[in-house]
Amino acid sequence: MAAQQSQGIQTLLEAEKEAAKVVQQARQYRVQRLKDARTEATKDIDDYRKAKEQDFAAFQSSHAGTTQDAQSVVDKETDEKLRGISDAYETHKDDVLKKLLDRVVLVQPELHRNLKKQQ
Repeated sequence: MAAQQSQGIQTLLEAEKEAAKVVQQARQYRVQRLKDARTEATKDIDDYRKAKEQDFAAFQSSHAGTTQDAQSVVDKETDEKLRGISDAYETHKDDVLKKLLDRVVLVQPELHRNLKKQQ
């Protein structure tokens, strides 16, 4: 009987060692799968980031011309308006100066309208 118990114990020990190997392999497999998943996720994130950066660069370049075009149009309109104002100034400055001087120099003394009503 001792031999059978010894043999049974030996079988149990071998089964326990085999189970420990299987558990260890399962742990290694799980750790490796996690590492692979992390690596794959990092790769996907980098690919996505590159794609979005390219999209943004394309968007920026397509709208940069629009901004420059709009700025040049605004500059042109501003120059035209400034020329118009300068032309109007040159055209009317003598008339305005004459009217101002006439008002200051040619004073016609008369009674104030409130004083006229009292009399």
